[in-house]
Amino acid sequence: MKAVVLAGGYATRLWPITKHRPKMFLPVGEGTVIDIIFDDLEDDDRISEVFVSTNERFEESFEEYLAETSYEKPTLSVEETVEEDEKFGVVGALEQLIDRENVDDDLVVIAGDNLLSFDIGEFVDFFESKGTPTLAAYDVGSKERAKSYGLVELDGERVVNFEEKPDDPNSTLVSIACYAFPRETLPKFDDYLTGGNNPDEPGWFLQWLQQRGDVHAFTFDGAWFDIGTAESYLDAVSWYLDGENFVHDSATVENSDLGENVHVMAGSTIENSSLDRTVVFRDSVIRDADIRNTIVDEDTHIDNLDLSNALIGAHSHLQT
Repeated sequence: MKAVVLAGGYATRLWPITKHRPKMFLPVGEGTVIDIIFDDLEDDDRISEVFVSTNERFEESFEEYLAETSYEKPTLSVEETVEEDEKFGVVGALEQLIDRENVDDDLVVIAGDNLLSFDIGEFVDFFESKGTPTLAAYDVGSKERAKSYGLVELDGERVVNFEEKPDDPNSTLVSIACYAFPRETLPKFDDYLTGGNNPDEPGWFLQWLQQRGDVHAFTFDGAWFDIGTAESYLDAVSWYLDGENFVHDSATVENSDLGENVHVMAGSTIENSSLDRTVVFRDSVIRDADIRNTIVDEDTHIDNLDLSNALIGAHSHLQT
């Protein structure tokens, strides 16, 4: 069995934080978003190889990252795009990867910007028990939020209807970017695309498959975060830290009040300040400030300011 971790997005809604780094490298605890996925895939003996699907702009970043880690399974597979408007769409990129890497095996596909509360091995267990195309489904608890995803209707564990980004959803159970495809399903990617179907969202492909055969859904409780905005990233960090704070051993915090879910990376200094639900990247300095619901990129200096709901780019100097 092979796996693909989708890491080709440009995350424009998180700029400037992600303008020059993949959002999968955003820190969560001692690791990054994508580390949590790689840990699960590395531990599952059924998965022999993990293709990291990214774009030319972030190719060097991923090469450096993979060279520095102890993971043995991931290899880089690069799509030929450097800008958002050049992208092939997720289905198009997957079809190209299957062809480029000569994939001829069962395939698990996971978005690298997903933070999941279940072990991917549980999802693989379910997929193997069904032997059909399989998706993971989650109750987002809000019809307004469900409008942004693929709505799933089930009969037991079998998908009986699928509607991508409905204007008026009749439930809140949605498909998330975690899929598995039997080996014999892989040629259907090409059939789907040559038929002129939507190449952008995997949900359209799953809907197309469901109309031609069985598709099953692995449902789970707990948490799921689709990290595409500052708010969703801070939500994910807050869930992971669970009200605690993470301060790197080499960071300095003096005469300061850290509320809940504060993440301070290596080499940073916090003095005479109050922080809450905030991520501070490495080598930053915050003095005499009140910072809330904010992401502060690396090598940033903030003096004597109150900030809330902000994205502060790297190498910034802000003071009054």
